[in-house]
Formats: sequence, C-alpha cells, structure tokens
Amino acid sequence: MRPLQISPETAQKLAKQLNVPLEHLMHMPQHILLQKLAELAKSAEADSKTGTAAEAQEKPKSE
Repeated sequence: MRPLQISPETAQKLAKQLNVPLEHLMHMPQHILLQKLAELAKSAEADSKTGTAAEAQEKPKSE
C-alpha cells in the first residue's frame, strides 16, 4: 500500500484533528481515513448545534 497523496501541511492538520500519529495517518487505508473524517464532521456538526442551542438558552430575550 502506498502512502496517501496529500500535502505535508494537510497531513499534519489531519493527524492533529484525528489525534493519530502522523506516520499512522500517512499509511492509513483511504477508506478508513474517509470514515474517520465523516465521524469528525458529524461530531463537529453536533457540537455546533449544541453550542448554538446553549448560546440561545444563555442569552436573555429582550422584550
């Protein structure tokens, strides 16, 4: 299996976001990487929705 064809900057950012060593990321099968990216996107979406809801509850409504 050949390493992923991504730039070094992208690899560093992905390794940090996915919390995996850079070496593991570069030799990770593409389908596994795509699955992890989908999970990351789903959790980020859930965080943004809960963050927005929490902000709305914290702000008092002006009447």
